[in-house]
Amino acid sequence: MIRRPGRRTVLAGAAATAAAGLSGCLQNPDPNNGGGGGGGQKYTEGDTPGTGTVTILGAFGGQEKDAFEESLADFEAESEITIQYTPDSDFTTTIQQRVGAGDAPDIALFPQPGGLFDLAAQGHVTPIDVYLDYDALENTLIPGFLDSARLQGRVYGAPMRLTLKSMIWYPKKAYEAGGYPTDPVTMQELYTIADQIKADGITPWSDGWGADQATGWVGTDWVEEFMLRVHGPEIYDAWTSHNIPFNSPEVVEVFDIVGDLLKTEGNVLGGTSTIINTPFSEAPLPLFTNPPQAMFVRQGNFVTGFFPQAIQENLDEEVGVFAMPTWEGGFDGQPILGGGDLAAMFTLNDDTVKVMQFLTSEDFGKPWAQHAGWLSAHRTFAPENYADALTRKLAEIATNAQVFRFDGSDLMPNAVGGGSFWTGMVEWLQGAKDAQTVCDEIEAGWPS
Repeated sequence: MIRRPGRRTVLAGAAATAAAGLSGCLQNPDPNNGGGGGGGQKYTEGDTPGTGTVTILGAFGGQEKDAFEESLADFEAESEITIQYTPDSDFTTTIQQRVGAGDAPDIALFPQPGGLFDLAAQGHVTPIDVYLDYDALENTLIPGFLDSARLQGRVYGAPMRLTLKSMIWYPKKAYEAGGYPTDPVTMQELYTIADQIKADGITPWSDGWGADQATGWVGTDWVEEFMLRVHGPEIYDAWTSHNIPFNSPEVVEVFDIVGDLLKTEGNVLGGTSTIINTPFSEAPLPLFTNPPQAMFVRQGNFVTGFFPQAIQENLDEEVGVFAMPTWEGGFDGQPILGGGDLAAMFTLNDDTVKVMQFLTSEDFGKPWAQHAGWLSAHRTFAPENYADALTRKLAEIATNAQVFRFDGSDLMPNAVGGGSFWTGMVEWLQGAKDAQTVCDEIEAGWPS
């Protein structure tokens, strides 16, 4: 049986720290007042003519590169601007090296904010309020998205696409045949459904953390999901930005809540040892055996690419999905955890401004939306642009969210978000260390 604790009272000091860290950060900044790296006066068309060519560096290649270029084709023809896109699987390293060598691309598409913050702090990136209509952009985006690219009161990137992490997937036919509700409002209601599934002789959850050197990242997502739901976006932001320490009582509490779900016998297929040894890409497979071995897997929208081929060919009939619900007594509203590619400008001229305006607009991506895995970050992106009902459901979930927050480990220093947090999750799940010890060690190793 899963323990269902209510939300503890948030420490007044932590809440005050969080509020102080966020104060004055939610309004449209004034570009004429500087602030942050790369600041400057509001750009006026004609100030700096373009060259007719704009270079873009990103991390994605293959079919995604093809879909990206297809989405640019009409714009290139109409604007008479040639866009040269270069994919690089080692983007994080390459962008730092190129900027350091004075060979920055005109525009870069950052899959994580951390590298963007580093370069913005050095003065290499132009804040978006200099050349974009900040208010108009914010009004069409999922609430909170621009804050993921905010540094010292300025925003340095805008989303080119959205990825969702807060999705709970189930085998539609078997799940509905079991008569289980498809719209739980709270995690506590979902726990009750899980108890019903267990009573019917089926394990509720399947989970897998295996990812070679990156094993543990799935576990960090679990903690981030509950931090956002139990304590809300302000405490979440204070935690990811280290305005409260990693070993704060709120964080340790969330580890314990996640432990109640994952470590309780019978909740997850195979138990904790199976979670560690199962590749994350294989976690959905038990949902689609006949009969299903499990009913739920929590994972991002990209996971459909790992479903069995027969399921992928008929997603609308075979797969159900809903947003990970809220926490009773926690944040009052539906939050969504996710990520996306953030477009940022290194060269400011008429052509690069036009390209950035298009890339970050609700008009970008219509051809790409015909392929699985792409979502617009704009609430105003027309649902009919998506090729299937399942993707339209994901877009609806994102559109209806009260707040979006970027994956927390991607916001933390790499030594934590891609290091001690990952390894700490593994040690904690295996029972080698308790929550307090893991959180204490992560805090002690946070870079100064």
